[in-house]
Amino acid sequence: MASVYSCTECGTNLNLSSAHLYPSDFYFEAGNKGTLSFSWVDSSKFRFEKEDKIRPFFETLNYWGIQRKRTKIICNSCGRVVGHVYDDGPPMTDSPGQFHMGPSQVIPRAPRYRIKTKALQITS
Repeated sequence: MASVYSCTECGTNLNLSSAHLYPSDFYFEAGNKGTLSFSWVDSSKFRFEKEDKIRPFFETLNYWGIQRKRTKIICNSCGRVVGHVYDDGPPMTDSPGQFHMGPSQVIPRAPRYRIKTKALQITS
């Protein structure tokens, strides 16, 4: 029997499938502690909001910090942020990468939908 994932705030079924769930030991650059990572989500259950975050890190006068672009995943029913979309999924090509040293940021990567486990009710 498949698990049913629903929002803890409003109880809405988020239509997340275990078939699209990445294994818990799969490596991601942004980490996966306290989250479940999906390769696909039902976009009718969520709305997506782009977010630019700049963390100040003043190394020199011309260096303003680390900019991280990500997209918030928000429950359509109640408006709670349930996770974020990252672009550190598996590579979208079979290219050996630059200098044959494996995939790098230059190679386009599949999106990863990272859902916080605190935002989910999981029933089997």
